[in-house]
Amino acid sequence: MKPIVYLKGDATAPQARGTKLIAHVCNDLGGWGKGFVLAISKRWPEPEQAYRAWHRERAKNDFGLGAVQFVQVKPDVWVANMIGQHGMKTGSSGPPVRYEGIQKCLAQVAQKAKELDASVHMPRIGCGLAGGKWEKVEPLILQELSEQDIPVHVYDFG
Repeated sequence: MKPIVYLKGDATAPQARGTKLIAHVCNDLGGWGKGFVLAISKRWPEPEQAYRAWHRERAKNDFGLGAVQFVQVKPDVWVANMIGQHGMKTGSSGPPVRYEGIQKCLAQVAQKAKELDASVHMPRIGCGLAGGKWEKVEPLILQELSEQDIPVHVYDFG
């Protein structure tokens, strides 16, 4: 098992050699405009364009909770748009984070990371605008990625 490596820095500028997969949580409403996605869009236009097209054509694809879209942005860098958030605001049903959706996404990220022989890089997914708790997300990452010997780097901006 590979432990999670915690770093200070920007998850859109992964600190590792080889192929890198940047994982982040998106909502299931097609909204892209706040939080970590802004850092992604500032660096590369493709993940946002792909996400918006994926949502627009959702009647013909797998767009929904637990789905992942992989977008190559450089020869050695991929972005995983993971649908792990239902809606965008905290309401009567609690925060928008969906832990089961995140877990399903992470299982697909693990598969892709193995296929690419990639390390996985992320902010504290699901814990910003989605309103999740790291003590619930971290065990999912350990189970789906670390226990499969996939290197994981979690970035705290600063």
